[in-house]
Amino acid sequence: MGWQPNLQAEASFYAAHVLKKNPDARIAVLYQNDDFGKDLLNGLTTALGDRASKMIVDTQNFQATDPTVDSQLITLKNSGADTLFLFTYSKQAAQAISKLDDLNWKPTTYLHLGAASVGATFKPAGLEKSKGILSAGFLKDVTDPKWAGDEDVKAFFAWMKENLPQAEPSDSLNEAGYMYAKTLEQVLRQAGDDLTRENIMKQAANLRDFHLPLLLPGSAINTSPTDYRVIKSMKLQRFNGKTWDFVD
Repeated sequence: MGWQPNLQAEASFYAAHVLKKNPDARIAVLYQNDDFGKDLLNGLTTALGDRASKMIVDTQNFQATDPTVDSQLITLKNSGADTLFLFTYSKQAAQAISKLDDLNWKPTTYLHLGAASVGATFKPAGLEKSKGILSAGFLKDVTDPKWAGDEDVKAFFAWMKENLPQAEPSDSLNEAGYMYAKTLEQVLRQAGDDLTRENIMKQAANLRDFHLPLLLPGSAINTSPTDYRVIKSMKLQRFNGKTWDFVD
């Protein structure tokens, strides 16, 4: 059972926003050449429907071991696209954002949520260069001042100080790990003394209105034997150079 929103659902979420805000967009896609990148690309293509062939003007892929994605970005810019999808992890996302600045190319840019980390992506790329990047959000940004008074965020920082004092709070992977563990804790609590694989899976597929502390307000986890999706609620957000702003 995956924890984050599944890849095709995430891509569909972005496609819906493009179709609403810019139905004549010229789309370029940079994707990792494996199941991860291909799932995102397939989700985008499917969600755009019969408009996909006209809207997607170029796609470029890369291998996870490639030293840079510079040549792919140059090719994508030359396609005349005004909208860019970065279906990458943090290393290539940071490279791409930096290269966009070098090329003075400013397309509307959507970034895979797994790479939407201030610490792991935007700081290496340059915070100023990363302004305007769009991504799907479902967690509170614990470094955002608007959550400073939130009791759950305070509890997270207290836990980090005690258990991982050397970790970088702005790296969202630390927050994600904390949330994975909180979810597993609930599954184990429901399982009681029966820790067989069968019962663990049964409980994981029967979470009901479970509220995790760092999910965005209004979000709850509901799973079932026919619906393994854990996180289903997403909000579009734009990086402002320091934190995230929600976008309609």
